[in-house]
Amino acid sequence: MGQILIKGRFILLALVLMFFVSACEKEVVRTEKAEKTTPVKTTENKVSTNEKIKIGFSMDTLLEERWIKDRDLFKEAVEALGAEVEIMAANGDDALQISQAETLISQGIDLLILVPHNAESTATIVHKAHLAGIKVIAYDRLVKNADIDLYVSFDNEQVGEMQARAITKLVPKGNYVYIGGASTDNNAHLIKKGAFNVLKPLIDKGDITIVYDQWTKDWEPANALANMREALKANGNQIDAVIAANDATAGGVIQALMEQGLAGIVPVTGQDAELAAAQRIVEGTQSMTVYKPIKSLTTKAAQLAVALAKGETVGEYQKVNNGKIEVPSVLLSPIAVDLLNIDDTIIADGFHSRKDVYQTMNK
Repeated sequence: MGQILIKGRFILLALVLMFFVSACEKEVVRTEKAEKTTPVKTTENKVSTNEKIKIGFSMDTLLEERWIKDRDLFKEAVEALGAEVEIMAANGDDALQISQAETLISQGIDLLILVPHNAESTATIVHKAHLAGIKVIAYDRLVKNADIDLYVSFDNEQVGEMQARAITKLVPKGNYVYIGGASTDNNAHLIKKGAFNVLKPLIDKGDITIVYDQWTKDWEPANALANMREALKANGNQIDAVIAANDATAGGVIQALMEQGLAGIVPVTGQDAELAAAQRIVEGTQSMTVYKPIKSLTTKAAQLAVALAKGETVGEYQKVNNGKIEVPSVLLSPIAVDLLNIDDTIIADGFHSRKDVYQTMNK
């Protein structure tokens, strides 16, 4: 009787083990099927089937002439490489830029190019893109505290140095006003840092006094105008030079100077080589601008974007710290432009025509 009971227990144990093994095998099969049907972002199939790579371009704004040029030239460069691009602009609205980036991600883009309005809040966009398996390139403006895959821009600290060197040659001593860009834009901080690299020794010597120093909300000319009016009023118009972070802010500054009969007397810097700024340079109301050859930037950015989207290695570049990581970066060199070399730079490059630049002189 005991032997029969023991045999029965062995048979029962064997049946349990067989059931358990069978169940495990079915679970493995179900898992494998699930893994095969889970969507994973990859460009391998696109490359093999010659399906076009799709780049998303999330822009801060299209309200300035400079950014319209970036948009058009980047689109042209991407399409010349056989890819396509979807472009959205938030015009200074942080929440809208995040929403637009989410839309681009949901459309199945292969890579995201980002021009941040706010260097801090757009870290959210980078995180969302990476969750979807999409790499991100910061274009011209760095995104702070995020795992950016690549940063492509000009050397913005050098921009500020060029502005300060140019104006200190014209006015080696006196009362200076600094009209910065948007405090939310990391580039504005880099430009200011570069300018003060040059100014500080002269400030320490007592040759230069900074009598007014203010950021310009959203880079808006109207805000720069208000700042400059305030600077003139606070100093009884006793201002000898103005470093304006870009041409848009320079336009506001020069309007305020014009109201006081000081336009063309007080030197003013700029940046971006906008047409209005080029015209002011030949008229004599703006001293200089900094030309950043946008075609070079858009061409390089397009090449890198398409290569990264295809999973290609793009090489080793210099590193820029964004507060979280050392971001692989490509930094192009800007060019200082004044009346002496305007024909040989922005006009020779076809950035603006000579007719357009000098049109106000021919009226």
